[in-house]
Amino acid sequence: MVSSSANTSEVIGTVPLDSPQEWDLSDLYSSFADPQLNLDLVALQEQAAEFRQQYRGRVRELSTEGVASCLQQLEGLAEKSGYLYTFPSLVFSADTRNTEAQQFLDKVKEALTGIDNQLLFFDLELQDLDQDKFAQLQSAPALQNYSHYLARIGKYRPHKLSEEIEQTRNQDSLTGRQAFVQLRSVHLGEQEYAPVTTPDGKTASTEADLSSLLFHPEASVRYDAYRSVRQAMEQHNLLYGYILNTVTQDHRLESQMRGYTSTLHKQLLADEVSESVFQAVMEGTRRRFDLFQRYYQLKAACLGDKITTCDVYAPWTDGEEGNREIGYQQGVETLLAALKQFDPNYASRAEEFFVKNWVDAKVRPGKRGGAFCSYTHGKHSYLLLSYTNDYNSLFTLAHEMGHGLHFAWIGDRQTYFNSNPPMVLAEIASTFNELLLLDYLLKNTSGDKVFRQALLTRQLEDQLNLLFRQSTISRLELALHERAAQGSFDHTFVNQKWTELYQELCGDVVEVLPEHQYDWARIGHIYFKPFYCYQYTASNIVSLACYQKYLQIGKDFLPGYFALLAAGGSMNQVDALRQYVDVDIENPATISSALDYVENLISQLQATL
Repeated sequence: MVSSSANTSEVIGTVPLDSPQEWDLSDLYSSFADPQLNLDLVALQEQAAEFRQQYRGRVRELSTEGVASCLQQLEGLAEKSGYLYTFPSLVFSADTRNTEAQQFLDKVKEALTGIDNQLLFFDLELQDLDQDKFAQLQSAPALQNYSHYLARIGKYRPHKLSEEIEQTRNQDSLTGRQAFVQLRSVHLGEQEYAPVTTPDGKTASTEADLSSLLFHPEASVRYDAYRSVRQAMEQHNLLYGYILNTVTQDHRLESQMRGYTSTLHKQLLADEVSESVFQAVMEGTRRRFDLFQRYYQLKAACLGDKITTCDVYAPWTDGEEGNREIGYQQGVETLLAALKQFDPNYASRAEEFFVKNWVDAKVRPGKRGGAFCSYTHGKHSYLLLSYTNDYNSLFTLAHEMGHGLHFAWIGDRQTYFNSNPPMVLAEIASTFNELLLLDYLLKNTSGDKVFRQALLTRQLEDQLNLLFRQSTISRLELALHERAAQGSFDHTFVNQKWTELYQELCGDVVEVLPEHQYDWARIGHIYFKPFYCYQYTASNIVSLACYQKYLQIGKDFLPGYFALLAAGGSMNQVDALRQYVDVDIENPATISSALDYVENLISQLQATL
């Protein structure tokens, strides 16, 4: 077991973290009974109406200073909207069975949609300006802080609709696409799973606890846990397929309405990713499925049995030695120690999350599955995960903390409209944090061969997930959106396509179990936002490139890295990567280097067997 230095964190030592904590949302509001909630909502509606009355139809008459003033006012309104939405959203995520949170979230969504509809005229009128006038705004000193924001508005010019249609689209989303996405979340939160009891008498019945058993050394325990979760997906296979088809068809209709060539085209524009980069990532990873298969061939030989889809996270060693527990307090201290070696100030800002209870790590029924970081501009981030006293949970904590720290640097430097980094940039700090934690653990377990092997294989499996499973999810989406262009699909089509794609990835090395055909229903991103997952792959490639730079030049890397984090969404992400850390995502060599890194890890592992 890794032991943290006694003076790793003087403050954490005074905060009781003997079990995973629940977050404190009082920085937003004290409760749903807090009168400030409704006061803020009414004030926001009034301010939006006043802004509309003062400026609608007059945008072309404004000076550059006037446009700058308007953008600042809009940022203030957006920030306050964030507070109002985040509070019920976080309460609901922590307990999807909380009907009060659900009802208030619905109320806020409806109100904020009305506010958005009041204000959307401004961007539309900017887009209606003639090219010369718009170019003058982009180059004006008074609008320098908004140059990238204005450039983004300009790119949407060919795809804008009239104000009336845009307002209708916003209103329809409440009972249309977003309602179906929410339905899936609510329904999934209501599921109860067949409990699984381990040989030592512990029983798991939540999705988080059952998923943690996929790392258990007993094959029968892994299979029972795997099957328990997927039985629920099978039971509701028709419903989840119907929801996915409805969401996909809505994206198709919107793409046609706005003049996009496809849903992919629509999403790449939003992601600030060129199609050439997307294709390079997809094809570059597809050509190297041999790395995925080579790794699991080694693992199967070591375990002495064929690997199935419920065994991909099985420990390499017999017994519990490679699958050790780490309590929450020790996990927090270990993470902070790893970050402190990178930079003390970086670690200090991470510590604040625990001291001020901005983390919800407790496992409980009804809690939203997975993990996330929710940033509220003008405040800070909140982290959600289900900590199950294992190293997988610790790495998840490191990942989400990376997001939280990224937004801390953004909050120091950027105004609201520059605070949302494109996805490729948004995932760099999270993966970078995991690499920092891995290196720290490896350096502090030099005499523990079994545990070091467990860490190395965990890193490899994480890399294989990011590079190959996540891109396979986007291949599924390509198939779904292509099918949607021809007509509707049902659950059986998704089951079949997901099985085919996963079989291609696994080859004859990993047996794809029949239950795996239902696994897609657990992937929230295919509902929330199309083509989200390839960005995990692209960002992981960039993160590996950044980490290699850090290892090469040491502390001299830090100023550029922190400048990259602080840039947020203020500039083109390809330019930001080149300028601050000398990484070129458009260079095929960057993708090849990431794949070479994984191949080298496999070779190192093979040499120890």
